[in-house]
Amino acid sequence: MKTAHILLALALLAGASRTVLADDAPDTRSLIDALLPLKTRSLRNLLAKPAPVNPTAEVNQDAPPSVSLAIQFDFNSSHINHGSQLALEHLASALKSPELEHSSFLVEGHTDAKGGAAFNQQLSERRASEVKKTLVALGVAAERLRSAGKGASEPANPVDPFAAANRRVRIVNLDIPN
Repeated sequence: MKTAHILLALALLAGASRTVLADDAPDTRSLIDALLPLKTRSLRNLLAKPAPVNPTAEVNQDAPPSVSLAIQFDFNSSHINHGSQLALEHLASALKSPELEHSSFLVEGHTDAKGGAAFNQQLSERRASEVKKTLVALGVAAERLRSAGKGASEPANPVDPFAAANRRVRIVNLDIPN
């Protein structure tokens, strides 16, 4: 549970980006909400019951909406563990939803700092590609998805480059609302 608390704290500090543990099997609605462009999210929130305001929370208006998932892979492999399947199914449902069906997304693979930079870069590219393939197999149109590896270059937990929080897949909405 300590990892879950750390990831939640990092998500709150990250502003528009949310971190969701694959073990928590995030529901489709929470994924849609996290990936909606901020302007769309603001309009939608006007129609919904107002949420309590946190004066210390900051949302980066310039950052694209994104969500990080702690997708589990076999060690040094791009093979997705069965335990992450439900999270990916919910993600696919979110990406196919009416709110997001016209958006394009980048699937980013991230690693921790264990291993060499070249190996981590290649591993993150293979993992991002595998998640993209899985989403396509689950019905998301391939032309709406791009994949890229970031290696260990953008850690979620820069204080501990070897932390499990750094091993993740980030989904970024590439559409900028007018």
